[in-house]
Amino acid sequence: MYEPLAMDKQSDCFFSAMASSFSITSIIITMATVILFRVLFVIYQTGKPHHHRDSQPLSTLIILGSGGHTAEMLDLLSVLQKNRFKPRFYIAAATDNMSLQKARALENSLADMSEIKDVPQQFMQIYRSREVGQSYVTSVWTTLLALAHALWLMIKIRPQVVLCNGPGTCVPICVIAFLFKVVGIRWSSTFYVESIARVRRLSLSGLVLYKLRIADQIFVQWPQLKSKYPRAHYVGRLM
Repeated sequence: MYEPLAMDKQSDCFFSAMASSFSITSIIITMATVILFRVLFVIYQTGKPHHHRDSQPLSTLIILGSGGHTAEMLDLLSVLQKNRFKPRFYIAAATDNMSLQKARALENSLADMSEIKDVPQQFMQIYRSREVGQSYVTSVWTTLLALAHALWLMIKIRPQVVLCNGPGTCVPICVIAFLFKVVGIRWSSTFYVESIARVRRLSLSGLVLYKLRIADQIFVQWPQLKSKYPRAHYVGRLM
């Protein structure tokens, strides 16, 4: 007479476990669906114009590479509407002091020419995802470190505009900027200007941002690139 009662208890435990498992699975599926739709929404909205008041300046994060990347970026900044994009935050790789020195020189020259006291600009450094010649195995750790550092900097700066032109340093920052859009922390417009040296194919950084649809706008300086990458914008030679 006790066997049916024991079986009933076992059945109750079984169905309770099944119901609990089903509930957890439903929650996970719901959360995954919400995240997926949010990511798709951000991708859909990426690249569309966002209207700001003309009198409102936009905090701008400028990512500097070494050598030619920095030279091209500084040339581009020379024609930028300074009063529209400020304050300006400059970021370069931790091993690249020369780029920040050039950026400081540019900002000092702008301050000397202006009679109006401008908002002080900031200069920072970030770990590289991968150094030149570094093995891909060890670059996994340095990439994670660079992402963590990029996250800390982006939380601190929270820029409205991210401007970059090719260095690998820009990829972790652009990824964090995209994730900020997904979770609703900050909607940063990311603009990527491909180097004039890239004639037939995008650089690795540009290809990552293009394929993953992370950048709002990708500008190329050669018509061949526009033909190969239709979503890019051909603007001709900028410098």
